[in-house]
This record gives sequence, structure tokens and C-alpha cells, in this order.
Amino acid sequence: MSSPTASPSTSATGRASKDRPTRVRWKMFVLMLGVVALNYIDRGSVSVALPLITEDLGLSKETTGFVLSAFFWSYALMQIPGGWLIDKFGPRRMASGACVGWGIAQGVTAASTGVGSLLGYRLLLGAVEAPVMPAGGKLNAQWLPAKERGRGAVLLDGGAPLGAALGGIIISSLIAWTGSWRTSFVIAGVATVVVGLLAYWYVRDTPREHPAVNEAEAAYIERAHAEEDAEAESADERTGLRPYLKYRSFWAMCLGWMGFNGVFYGLLTWGPLYLSETKGFDIKTIGWSTLVIFGAGFVGELIGGWLADHWRSRGAGANTVMRTLMGVAGTAVVAGLLGVVLVPDALTAVLLLSGVLFFLRWAGLYWSLPSLLGGRANAGVMGGAMNLAGNIAGIVTPIAVGFIVGGTGSYTWALLYFVGAGVLFTASSLVLDYSRRLSVR
Repeated sequence: MSSPTASPSTSATGRASKDRPTRVRWKMFVLMLGVVALNYIDRGSVSVALPLITEDLGLSKETTGFVLSAFFWSYALMQIPGGWLIDKFGPRRMASGACVGWGIAQGVTAASTGVGSLLGYRLLLGAVEAPVMPAGGKLNAQWLPAKERGRGAVLLDGGAPLGAALGGIIISSLIAWTGSWRTSFVIAGVATVVVGLLAYWYVRDTPREHPAVNEAEAAYIERAHAEEDAEAESADERTGLRPYLKYRSFWAMCLGWMGFNGVFYGLLTWGPLYLSETKGFDIKTIGWSTLVIFGAGFVGELIGGWLADHWRSRGAGANTVMRTLMGVAGTAVVAGLLGVVLVPDALTAVLLLSGVLFFLRWAGLYWSLPSLLGGRANAGVMGGAMNLAGNIAGIVTPIAVGFIVGGTGSYTWALLYFVGAGVLFTASSLVLDYSRRLSVR
């Protein structure tokens, strides 16, 4: 149960308006960074262990594609219901409950005995992980002024490349230490449950509910939200998803996130096997290469968020900032992927993929869009819709790559598939209007 809402008159000592604002909001987003990082360690663990799992369970390339895709079937299906539940019950319960649930699912994946059970556990993992990112988008809306949401969005979403980077080292090291991919999954699952309980203890739905937030910080956030609402064309009230379906920006948001995930999930799911089969990397080298590639994405994401908020603070318009940053990022991603196709050297491929992830993860700024376009009241369901679209790419991409690689015996056309996804991300980002909340009158 959430802590009782505190009014200014009953706030704890230290909440006097004369106090310097506390910075609880940033501590909470650092915690959410850790939660999302664990999310990606767990969901990407199958990819890191894939050379061992395919040998252990005898999986073909086509079957491997379905296994990698299975997570996204249930994950995508639960996005909009999860977003609706977040708007209704709050992000604290949904995010922490999801974390505990997927830790359990991660652990029981170790019991897989064949394709059927492995598919089943991956479906379970996807279903229970579904609320975490929309919940983060809701926290971004509830806790941050508009001018800070870029940094909040990339702190939240930065857990994805951080988890993918650390996951390669952590899972491969656990496998080397225990001698078993199964035992490493159990250890990762237990750690995730512990972090989920920590998130429930610390996270609150709104600033006024958090015992460590003083009056100055709460008033600062509320004042910024009041100014934001005064400039909007419609009131900040729950309306559901339907009123937004008529807007170009809604669809551009969804398609842009789909294009982004077509690249990111493709590299997350098939990247380790690509390095193993085309560059001759062993499991240890895969782990370190994954750390470098996705670590570059984490650094790039933080820099992208800082650039956006800094540029906005200097008076630049939202469209100027976002269209410029997303245009630069999309161009760099497409160019880098084409370079990987053309350059066979292993070291160069790792460096190019690191550059691709550095710029690709600027798209983490998309997690400021649910509140920007839908307001705080609808940020959960808007984030769920965006993530549903993105995870359609998560469903299609691993299967498509499996058939492409299995049919051609090469990863060349798979990389060109990623180029097409990068073009979709870039084009959608350039037509999206970032300057106003969508009217639902």
C-alpha cells in the first residue's frame, strides 16, 4: 500500500518552503535505471547463452528465431492493458510487482527441457515484464517538470543498453563460474526479486507521497505541472487511448519506436550469435564485445538526454531540438549499419556497432513523449501503445532474421533489414510534432 498523501501543513520536518529542494526524483530514477537494467539482463540472457542453449536443446536457426521472438509476443500483448492498469493503480505497484514476477520467471527458465518449455517460459517472462517501461513513463510524467523529462527519459531507458552491456559479462561470467547456463539463470532471477522488493520500498506514485521529499521539491514540481497544464489545449484528465488515434503525431510516435526497436532488438537478440558465427568469437569474447557495444549505447543515451534538456533550457523549441537530434541519430545509425555490411574485419565491426548503439539510444528521449502528447493522466496508456508498436518489431525481427539467415546462410540481408528499420525510425521522428499536448476535446 502506498504511503498516505501528505499535505503541506502536515509534512515532516524539513519540508518547509524555505528549504533547498531535495533531489529524491533523481534518486528514484537512478533506482529505475537499475530496474530496467535488470530487465534487459534477464531478457537478453538467452541471447548471451544461445550458443550453449542451441547445442543443449538442439535448436535450428528457424526455431531459434521463434524462441527469441516468443518473449515479445506476450510482452507486446500486455502493453496497453498494462498501461491502463498503471494509470488506474499507479506505477509503484505495477513496476515493482513486474520486477518480482519476472525474476521468478527468469529463474524457472532454467528448468527448460526442450523447445516447448523454453517457449513457455519466455512467454511468461514477457507477460510479467510488460508494465515496467510504461510505468517508468508514468513516473516521468508525475515526478518531473517538462524541462527535466529528457534526462529522466534517458535515465529510465538507459537501463536497456546498460543491462545489455552488463548482461553479456554477467551471464557469461556466471556460466563460466557455475559451468551451467541453467544455474546462472537462477542466480539472476533471485537478484531480480530482491531489486523488485527494493523498488516497492522506495518508489512512490507522486512526490507528495514520498517521505523524503521536502516541501520545496514538491512545490517546485507542482508549480511546473501547473504551468504545463495552463499552456495545454485540453485538461489533464484520463480519457483512454481512442481520442489520440486521429493524430499524426500519435502514429509517428508508434512507428518511430517500432523502427528503433527493429534495430535494437535485432542486435540484442541476434548480435551475440552473429559475432560467434561470422567473427569466430567465443563466449568470453562475446561477453566483452557486448559490453563495449551496448556500453556505448548507455553513454550515448545519457549524452542525448543531456543535450536535449540543455538545448531546451537555452530557449530552443521542442521541434528544433527533437527533430535535429533524432535526425542526426537516425542518419548515423543507417550509415553505421551499412558500414558493418561492407567491412568484414571483426574489430571494425565491433567499433561500428558501438557507434550505431551510441546514436541509436538517443531514441530514449521517446519516453518523454507519452506525457508530452497525452499529459500526466494518460501517460501510462500512451506509453503502453508506443511500446506495443515497438514490440511488434520485437516479435517480427527475431523470426525474420532467423529465416533470412537460415535461407541465405549469411547475415548480410539481416543487416540490411536493420537499415530499413533505421530509416523508419528517422522518417517518423522527423514528422512528429513535439511542441504541444494533443487535444482530446
